[in-house]
Amino acid sequence: MDFWNLTIRIIFLSQTVIGIQGNLSFIFYYLLLYYRKHILKPTDLILLHILAANALIILSFGVPHTMSAFGLKQFFKDFTCMFLMYIQGISRSVSIGTTCVLSVYQVMKISPREFCWEDYKHRVAKYIGFSISILWVFFMLINFISIMHSFISMNSKNVTRKRDYGYCTIVIHDEISEFLYAVLVVCPEVFLSVLIAWSSMSMIIILYRHKQRVQHIRSTHGSSRTSPDSRATQNILLLVSTFLAFYTLSSILRGCIALFHNHNWWLVNINPIISLCFPSFGHFVLLSPFSILSRLRDLNQK
Repeated sequence: MDFWNLTIRIIFLSQTVIGIQGNLSFIFYYLLLYYRKHILKPTDLILLHILAANALIILSFGVPHTMSAFGLKQFFKDFTCMFLMYIQGISRSVSIGTTCVLSVYQVMKISPREFCWEDYKHRVAKYIGFSISILWVFFMLINFISIMHSFISMNSKNVTRKRDYGYCTIVIHDEISEFLYAVLVVCPEVFLSVLIAWSSMSMIIILYRHKQRVQHIRSTHGSSRTSPDSRATQNILLLVSTFLAFYTLSSILRGCIALFHNHNWWLVNINPIISLCFPSFGHFVLLSPFSILSRLRDLNQK
């Protein structure tokens, strides 16, 4: 068990350090890009918000779990614990929402002209920032409602169960809080996940049809180069698919924790590790299509 405890500590510490450094580096890069050009492309703006949400996940979720893994147990009181749950809920939901916006926007961007939304492509790009702001406000409100109900019900003497997170413990006094969380938070996340899955499949189909159309051109001209849009779409598809895979697995593990009162040691530790994988390592996917060095060279040339 000592070996596995050491392994868990190393994993948590690695995820936290790499995640914070990577996300903050990219956030700084996009802010520098905005400072130099005074405008961000819609895709860059969406990625900036994804990185911000992922950084919040690591700070509110990864850091406490890392401290708990190194032996600091129950060091947060009820209010601080509720606040951390609130930040975790917002950042997780916004990460899902902005990833959905990125996926759907890319589908609209690369769709053939015969699609019905061809006339709305340029209009949609103008409202990307507004849409993401609505996502932040919406998830702030619904997570606030859920957390406030849990905070108010703390005065109740009826204790349904306790959830031990290592760094703090939440006492559940009734099942209404669980129901509110499911309706207000989980249902929108499931809907957004379905949209992500649909848009991912759409991107795969569009890329496949595009590949078939250009096969003749490539064979005629002897060129095998892919267009920048295709490369960007492939990397966004990789980013979205990675997110969807880790989110699905994390949701299954969270469901198991919610259903079973007696939590296995492995389940308690593997769930946060899986939940932190995308926020900690997702930015590595951005290194290929959105290379900082190449983008800075282009920026300096203008």
